[in-house]
Amino acid sequence: MSYNLLKGKKGIIFGALDENSIAWKTAERIKEEGGDFVLTNAPIALRMGTIKELAEKTGSEVIPADATNIEDLENLVEKSMEILGGKIDFVLHAIGMSVNVRKGNHYTQQNYDFTQKGWDISAVSFHKTMQVLYKKNAMNEWGSIVALSYMAAQRVFPDYNDMADNKAFLESIARSFGYFFGKDHKVRVNTISQSPTPTTAGQGVKGFDGFIAYADKMSPLGNATALECADYTVSLFSDLTRKVTLQNLFHDGGFSNMGVSQEVMESFVKGQEEK
Repeated sequence: MSYNLLKGKKGIIFGALDENSIAWKTAERIKEEGGDFVLTNAPIALRMGTIKELAEKTGSEVIPADATNIEDLENLVEKSMEILGGKIDFVLHAIGMSVNVRKGNHYTQQNYDFTQKGWDISAVSFHKTMQVLYKKNAMNEWGSIVALSYMAAQRVFPDYNDMADNKAFLESIARSFGYFFGKDHKVRVNTISQSPTPTTAGQGVKGFDGFIAYADKMSPLGNATALECADYTVSLFSDLTRKVTLQNLFHDGGFSNMGVSQEVMESFVKGQEEK
């Protein structure tokens, strides 16, 4: 169902790789709500994914950009304003990558060159993106910038590895830069801490299926899907949330406030009885 929540609004969506991506689902929902946007991803991701299908489906243009490269980001912002015909109302940062995870390096045995690369892609790219938008005064007043996070930023999930550190840094950047964007340009900045979601990137984390099953048993409402996250993101891009900023917003079916659930306790007791 469409409510025209984003009618006339324009934006940039980072990170749509394939139809499993939260960014992909968000792009589809934004279009249904009347918004227009430019799609972007790193050149290598564009070759790996199917973003051109999404561009055709939504009538959008794709601008390749390495989000860790300032020149690429400047080109992206300038071209986006040309294509969209003015300043930007919303930005979705849905980027995250750990080379240590991909290479199977344990958290206690990191390759620090890999650590720095993942940190740059997953967190510092958010600062770089906002810095370019800020310096170019590219955002409309009451615009909205959202980045996707995960609860490992606050709590220990051993196999999430250095991505947990990256997400913690991402959330800090949102608060710190969000202050200046709010004071100077009336732009709001938030992160969404989403349930574990079976995206292409997420499935690369060891034990991810276990994350999903455990979180679903712990959450009174169950895990939030990629499409439900897209709906929530749309609400943050709309004018209905004008005074929501500097927040890390948990979108996880209640998982973040749980100690233990009856289902998890029953599974544990059953496991003990079977020994």
